[in-house]
Amino acid sequence: MSLPKTKLTEMLGIEYPIIMAPMFLISNAEMVLAALDSGITAAIPALNYRTDKELKEAIIEIKSKSSKPFGINLIVNKSNPRYKPQLKICVEQNVNFIITSLGNPKETIEQCKAKGIKVFCDVVDLTYAKKVEDLGADALIAVNSEAGGHAGNLSAEELIPLLKNNCSIPVISAGGVATRKEIDKKLALGADGFSIGTIFIASKEAPVSEDYKQALIQYGAKDIVKTTKLSGSALTVINTPYVQKTGTKASFLERILLKNKTLKKYVKMLVAFRGMKMVEKAALSTTYKTVWCAGPTIEHIHSVRPAREIIKDLLG
Repeated sequence: MSLPKTKLTEMLGIEYPIIMAPMFLISNAEMVLAALDSGITAAIPALNYRTDKELKEAIIEIKSKSSKPFGINLIVNKSNPRYKPQLKICVEQNVNFIITSLGNPKETIEQCKAKGIKVFCDVVDLTYAKKVEDLGADALIAVNSEAGGHAGNLSAEELIPLLKNNCSIPVISAGGVATRKEIDKKLALGADGFSIGTIFIASKEAPVSEDYKQALIQYGAKDIVKTTKLSGSALTVINTPYVQKTGTKASFLERILLKNKTLKKYVKMLVAFRGMKMVEKAALSTTYKTVWCAGPTIEHIHSVRPAREIIKDLLG
């Protein structure tokens, strides 16, 4: 088992250039520790914790059990009212890196620079990549069209070379990786690392329901669709009968309100809150309202296994 050393392994001091991606409602301390023990790193969405106290306690718990680097994912746009206190905790606890999503990372980068905390920014195109590089980001998370969750529009084959040829900071590929073969393909494109999520939802450590895990085995890549009903932004989900019944587009009224500059922030907050609650109920309990987030790499999920086994297979 070996992977080449890259800018990501050098930057974080990890053995293999893989981040177990932060997944809403899924990532937890147990999964992070399994990742760290296996030579990769991992991140948890701050929003996985209901209170700031719980977020702080989780960071302290992981640090007490491992000295290896891990990160926290922050939603940095104005529709997340908990962003500022979450950032404060991450800086005070001196996490190793922060992954920013869905907003302007300027404040995060400024506060983290002073503490030596690395900031990796989700990007889907060159325009935004250049902006965050100019702000001082340490690496780009290149979210391609095969990513689970909020996917981009460009394929990895388009996005990685585009960013590598026009930016000077490391490019971490996100989306479409579930096998060593895919890792090698993206290394050949110039990727400096990988953010891998979907295949870890089917790990024994993941806290989601057995129904969710079995769906990952039962469905395939052809069953993944994008919906704007859950967060206002396109989100990839499994096309269950419930999703087919309710559709994948935001309502006409929501679409009109989302175009209103004054109301957009509040409508997004409302849509996101309602969507989060729906996803949470489906992920953690048995319900007919099955809205399960996943990417097309579910094609490679055939059983529920310990995270360590999944990582071992990734390394080849």
